[in-house]
Amino acid sequence: MQENNHLTSSEISNLWAHYIRETLSVCVNKYMVQTIQDPEIHHLFQSALKISSQHIETLKNLFRQEKFPIPNGFTEEDVDLKAPPLFTDVLCLKYLHIMTTHGLNEYSLSFTASIREDIVEFYQQCNLDAMEIYKKAKDLLISKKLYQQPPTYVTPKKVKIIKNYKYVTNILGKHRPMNSIESGHIYFNLSKAITAKAIMLAFKQVAKDPTVCTLLEKSLQVKNKHIEGFSSLLIKDNLHLPQTLETEITNSTVSPFSDKLMLLQTGFLFGVAVTYYNASVISSMRADISVHCEKAGLNSLWIYSRIGKSMIDHKWMEEPPRAEDRKKLDD
Repeated sequence: MQENNHLTSSEISNLWAHYIRETLSVCVNKYMVQTIQDPEIHHLFQSALKISSQHIETLKNLFRQEKFPIPNGFTEEDVDLKAPPLFTDVLCLKYLHIMTTHGLNEYSLSFTASIREDIVEFYQQCNLDAMEIYKKAKDLLISKKLYQQPPTYVTPKKVKIIKNYKYVTNILGKHRPMNSIESGHIYFNLSKAITAKAIMLAFKQVAKDPTVCTLLEKSLQVKNKHIEGFSSLLIKDNLHLPQTLETEITNSTVSPFSDKLMLLQTGFLFGVAVTYYNASVISSMRADISVHCEKAGLNSLWIYSRIGKSMIDHKWMEEPPRAEDRKKLDD
């Protein structure tokens, strides 16, 4: 297997996408390190920045080794380290927590899709790094009483068997209460949507390009629909909601990031949301909840495609690695 030891299509595409995401993280984390006042949160962001920088150096070495052009990604031109704070320390910590959650999923997928030993070892280390930052972020949220726990349920006294199709198919009329799997997914998606909305709201406050501002406004409208829908499901079952984060945005109108970075970050948040919404569709046994999550996924895909079109229009979209066009080679 792999006698020539070349990278597979999965390996090179994952490394390419990883480089884009990691350079974005470095820009954001560098800025947050400059603005965060809380010593514990500041130290955590320094650790996250160091790890991302190490990942970038490894990725660059792999690209050079394979004689593969290093992607442009994001650079110092995409961040203004002198810009005043746009986020409070709380929102910075919430952002790191949610982004590390996404990173863990991406690293795990890249790990399982890799064959060459050095790539496997790299993503194994990436997973360990992400788990370390995630745990520290979660522990900080808990210690500062900022971690919002999903709903809890009374421990059942015995095992119960589903005896009626209405458990799954009853769309009209009175619904049964959500089970713990369904409420867990809904709460998780709602919490992520609230954080994503706060980030997008901050971006819209400082974005310069009119088309980017319009897209961010549409993005906020979509997120508001998701938040309203997920909240209504929890409220109907008398379950608590996560706190909103709009108050964790400052009144600064000076953009710390390029419009390119903010638009790609917004697109990324919608892209990963589709994955989690689809997981909720599969895990939910109540048909109306599955339908609701499916609609949220379709809404996210719609805005994601609009963002992609705008990135191309602005010439901000780098082309992913692709196979040779054999038809052209034959001509």
